[in-house]
Amino acid sequence: MTISIVHLLSSFGIGGQERVALDLATRQKAAGCRVAAVGLADGALRRAFEDALISTDVIEKRPGIDVTLPLRLARALRGFESDVVHTHNPQALIWGAPAARLADAALVHTKHGANPSSARQLQLRRAAARFADAYVAVSTVTAEVAREKREVAESKLWTIPNGIDLDRFARPPGERAAVRKELELPDDAVVAITVARLSPEKNQQLMLAAMAPVLSARAQLVIVGDGSERAALEQQRARLGPRARFVHLLGMRDDAPRLLAACDLFLLSSASEGLPLVIPEAMAARLPVVSTDVGGINTVVVEGETGYLVRAGDEVALREQIIKLLDDSALRRRLGARGHELAHQRYGLDRVVKEYLAIYRYVLRGRRAGRSGIS
Repeated sequence: MTISIVHLLSSFGIGGQERVALDLATRQKAAGCRVAAVGLADGALRRAFEDALISTDVIEKRPGIDVTLPLRLARALRGFESDVVHTHNPQALIWGAPAARLADAALVHTKHGANPSSARQLQLRRAAARFADAYVAVSTVTAEVAREKREVAESKLWTIPNGIDLDRFARPPGERAAVRKELELPDDAVVAITVARLSPEKNQQLMLAAMAPVLSARAQLVIVGDGSERAALEQQRARLGPRARFVHLLGMRDDAPRLLAACDLFLLSSASEGLPLVIPEAMAARLPVVSTDVGGINTVVVEGETGYLVRAGDEVALREQIIKLLDDSALRRRLGARGHELAHQRYGLDRVVKEYLAIYRYVLRGRRAGRSGIS
């Protein structure tokens, strides 16, 4: 049976969960499924879906409570003849759940993080989750958050850790030097990098504060991403005076693998996370990781083996671990090599695709059995 799958996103903006959806859609299409992607807003990643020959549509959410949105989404879902609607992020779930019901499609939702929200938003998520046939968390910690908040019935809750397309991180010889030349990074500098939305929960200000005292021509920081905190970060950088030139705010980029290959260690200073895809990506690129210990990150980063974890908000501890890696090239190589090994053992995308396809088939069988009266 060929399964028709529609991935529903809050937008086609470039972000971790959108990249997960793109990778899943691409591999599902290669596996013989009919696949499409729908966004509630447009964005730069839509082109990547279309380059992968995946049909796309944008059904824009109007400001406020858009009572027409479920009907307009249902029309699009019926147009794609969807068997499964796979929602990513709370907004897609809230609006996609009634639309999937109207389109007579199964609903699978992926919870990518803690999703802090108001009481009203949580009530909306709980109501939408009643329509879900399966509710997938990307880590055991994320699944526990769903249980604590009573987001969904236990019988519908699954856990599938994210995976990555490891082939994207096999970089050609000479690319490191080429990227460094492009970014005006000295060949002998030790360069830390982070890749994430510039948003309050990612807390890049903490990272910049931790690195500020050690910034120099030999110790530099690359920040990749865009978002609501960009202006605040630019102001914080400006206050560094002459050292500001050692902090590179690149904005949104779609070439993270080649940027990672040009750097020496990966940083994440989030206050809240699920299982961020960028950490196994950094490991696949042979970078040791220094991160705050939030969400499911401690299931990925092995303390002292692939990197180091610190308490959320602890600037001093974060700086200490960064300095440890800045000062020891042999340690960086050892941790990077072990991370690369574990990324290939645990985080290949093929496993994730197989597990999601198994869930789709399971819920579709259940729906068919229910319609035929089989218990």
